[in-house]
Amino acid sequence: MNQLENNNNLFLSIVNIVVEARKTAYRNNNSILLKMYWEIGKIIIEQEQGGNLKATYGKSILKNLSNQLSQELGNGFDERNLNNMRAFYNAFPIWNALRTELSWTHYRIISRIESQEQRLQYINYSIENNWDTRTLQRNVKSHYLGRLLELPKEEIAPQQFIKDPYIFDFLNFPSDIKVTENVLETALINHVQQFLMELGKGYAFVARQQHIVTDTSDYFIDLVFYNYYLKCFVLIDLKTDKLIHSDIGQIDMYVRMYNALKKGADDNPTIGIVLCTEKDETIVKYSVLAENEHLFASKYRLYLPKEEELKKLIEQDRTNFELDHEN
Repeated sequence: MNQLENNNNLFLSIVNIVVEARKTAYRNNNSILLKMYWEIGKIIIEQEQGGNLKATYGKSILKNLSNQLSQELGNGFDERNLNNMRAFYNAFPIWNALRTELSWTHYRIISRIESQEQRLQYINYSIENNWDTRTLQRNVKSHYLGRLLELPKEEIAPQQFIKDPYIFDFLNFPSDIKVTENVLETALINHVQQFLMELGKGYAFVARQQHIVTDTSDYFIDLVFYNYYLKCFVLIDLKTDKLIHSDIGQIDMYVRMYNALKKGADDNPTIGIVLCTEKDETIVKYSVLAENEHLFASKYRLYLPKEEELKKLIEQDRTNFELDHEN
């Protein structure tokens, strides 16, 4: 080994030591900070409950407390942040249930979610997918988990990885614009990182306009992905109009061809998704979509709807999905 290689190895060894030490220091400091905020929230809650304080009186106490703490300890103890600490403990009264990989800002966002089950799921998703706080905020606002056809559970199923509707607000198209399939496809590929995040857990991009050759014809599949949780290929056919029966026949044919010509021996059966602007539930109910667990039709929006509109859309889609797949 020459001198240059020795210097290189020495350099890399020191870099690795420093990087690991910084990671450890961050985790330790973050854990200390979270525990401090959690304990402050706990004391506030216990004082309120123990003193039987009315809500209005409690707010007055919190404001006075904020002024005193800010004078004594400096920034970080304004009334809003004390309320955040209070909400933090209220959402997570058991310290051992917390994951210290996430920052205080992550927990401030998650603490506002009403459902305890969803709070825990957003924690897991944030860690598994390395969501920064901006991504987490966007996903909570767009009801990321609510748009999944089926919430995650122990037994993995395709429905846990398919949404309805999908939100493509990251494309920055005006809400009233009419786009062609080619323009939409190009835009999604140009924003593939955000597109993968919106698709959900475990997706990897494989191909655009993938060429499939049969004995008699040539076909081109809009977008192909692989999901490493489901261990299968996922085909996406883009439509810029309302779902029609021929769209379902086309994705069904693509999936059958892919299983025969592309799927490996270790891969699970291919999944097909038609992305459309609207769905006719009669077509969905009386087509192969209702009986084939590997075929889906989902709506998409090029903008983030208002919260009430989005909630209504999600509830309607969940109800229709459950009715269409009843035994």
